[in-house]
Amino acid sequence: MTLRTLADIGRVVQHARDFDPKNWTGAMSPSASPAAPQAVEAFFGLLETRGVDYALVGGIALLYYVEGRNTQDLDLIVAVEDLTKLPEVRLIERDRYFARGEFRGLRVDFLLTAHPLFARVRREYVQPVAFLGHRVPVATPAGLILLKLYALPSLYRQGDFGRVGLYENDIAVLMYHAQPDMDALLGVLEEHVSAGEMAALREIVADLARRVARFQARRDAAAEAE
Repeated sequence: MTLRTLADIGRVVQHARDFDPKNWTGAMSPSASPAAPQAVEAFFGLLETRGVDYALVGGIALLYYVEGRNTQDLDLIVAVEDLTKLPEVRLIERDRYFARGEFRGLRVDFLLTAHPLFARVRREYVQPVAFLGHRVPVATPAGLILLKLYALPSLYRQGDFGRVGLYENDIAVLMYHAQPDMDALLGVLEEHVSAGEMAALREIVADLARRVARFQARRDAAAEAE
């Protein structure tokens, strides 16, 4: 799906909810859920009118660059003080670097710029994207890779095999499509993770680079055989 309007973002969220069996109330039927497209339109309207400096990250930002991603929520990088500009968002959880809120049935996860890496992504790895009358600051592929790599050590510690696989695949897809300077991105991460985590991340990136190279070689061989 190509994202062209804020309603498109809402439909992605709605479809992810409707086709998640955890949200089904009957044997094979999705539960009635709030109108996500309208909630998304209203939420981004609040961000604009209240002057919130934010960056769209997470699954929706990824979907802007590549197809095939599903997500039930919005992910934003914001400053802690900007949360006070959004009293309509009911905060459910909050710690030093993260917060989770709810707006008209829409879940919103906030990465807070109290963390220097999140602040740097919002400052340096964002591009404005036009959504028919709205300009939405979306994290670049490099910014998304930074955030996903940073999250991986924690996911490994939690033993979250499913999300590890999802994040590593997201990184590989972004590496394939955007071809970012991975050495430069790993250099940025060195300031924010331990030496042991850095060594592990370098191994992961090397494995993903080999995976991308294998795909490219097989793609080229298939094209030559036609």
